[in-house]
Amino acid sequence: MTKRAESKYKIDRRMGQNIWGRPKSPVNRREYGPGQHGQRRKGKMSDFGTQLKAKQKLKGYYGNISEKQFRKYYAEAIRMKGDSGDNLVGLLERRLDAVVYRSKFVATVFAARQFVNHGHVKVNGRKVNIASYQVKVGDVIEVKETSKQLTFVLEAAQLAERDVPDYYEVDGNKMVAKMTRIPLPSDVPYPVVMEPNLVIEFYSR
Repeated sequence: MTKRAESKYKIDRRMGQNIWGRPKSPVNRREYGPGQHGQRRKGKMSDFGTQLKAKQKLKGYYGNISEKQFRKYYAEAIRMKGDSGDNLVGLLERRLDAVVYRSKFVATVFAARQFVNHGHVKVNGRKVNIASYQVKVGDVIEVKETSKQLTFVLEAAQLAERDVPDYYEVDGNKMVAKMTRIPLPSDVPYPVVMEPNLVIEFYSR
């Protein structure tokens, strides 16, 4: 789990948006930044500032990925054919912790990372405990039999605040998921607007 997992709502406050769409987010009550000067930070943002915020928002959404790892995703995205912004989102959505989160096996992307790291997930029948593992189209992701009755897993399946996107086939009873295609940014159910092309512009400056 990242250093700031326990302080995930600080990311919301800093962005001024409820980036996970969670009902407990402090942004639902206070739509301004943290600290004594938070309410004064409303000036026009520069192009650099806009790009930086887009990067921080996308990086934060996927569990506050480290800068080093996020830059690797950028490098891979620009090497691939097609639109680099689309490629970046595709790589992020293929992370094993993102698949576990999207499939509603756990409630948050931070919990998904910990869940994977603790060895509760199998890919194609083999245990994988690396959250950044890149899932391929057709891979079968499942919760270990001994982990299916964990309270927080059962509670996550009942969450009404988000649905499973259509690029996954998920059997909620068996807790098995399969990625059917690589999504485009427009397919991903982000609660707020993400701008991956601004992220590409930020790193290519």
